[in-house]
Amino acid sequence: MRAAGTSRLVFSSTAAVYGVPAQLPVSEDAAKAPINPYGATKLAVEHAIATYAQAYGISTAVLRYCNVAGASEEIGEDHTPETHLIPNVLFAAAGRAPALTIYGTDFPTRDGTAIRDYVHVLDLADAHTLALEALHDEEGSIGAFNLGTRDGATVREVVESVERVTGKSVPVQYAERRPGDPPVLVADSTRARQGLGWEPRRSTLDEMVSSAWRWHLAHPEGYAE
Repeated sequence: MRAAGTSRLVFSSTAAVYGVPAQLPVSEDAAKAPINPYGATKLAVEHAIATYAQAYGISTAVLRYCNVAGASEEIGEDHTPETHLIPNVLFAAAGRAPALTIYGTDFPTRDGTAIRDYVHVLDLADAHTLALEALHDEEGSIGAFNLGTRDGATVREVVESVERVTGKSVPVQYAERRPGDPPVLVADSTRARQGLGWEPRRSTLDEMVSSAWRWHLAHPEGYAE
């Protein structure tokens, strides 16, 4: 960035830096205590960016995403292997997977499965644009911003949403909890709303699932088509 004369950086971080928050919804000022390598490495890069920005005058913003979901008309999730919940539920609904595996049914939540906050990928793109615009007017760091809707959904509620949207039954099997999975992770995005003018416009779970389902119907073999 220094060699290219680039002075603004928006970093894609994660709400996983908070680990198991003491209070919910979690704010940006909460303790950072990640419990998995993903959150730990993101936090390490946050620290590196802060130090480098201070030393060399780079303007920075950190966006801590919750679980990203949904699709645009042309672009959707197509990973190998696929690790994200919503695409895997859609695969099970479409018969592309024999069943969805739910890891843990004994979490201290309303139905025993883990709760996560979700944000639509297009709302996430809006946040990046707003963060870059904000950096035009600032020098140095403008801080970290949580991106989520505050409306956490359990794994079972995601399955129910997929069944509503697709009209198909989702076969499910159960397994033990995975290490590094907090019971609940829901973010307070007040700072992003007030500081960046960001507002999630596609905030319901059914909207996110519907957009992802439309993309999968149009691309049954993913990008391999």
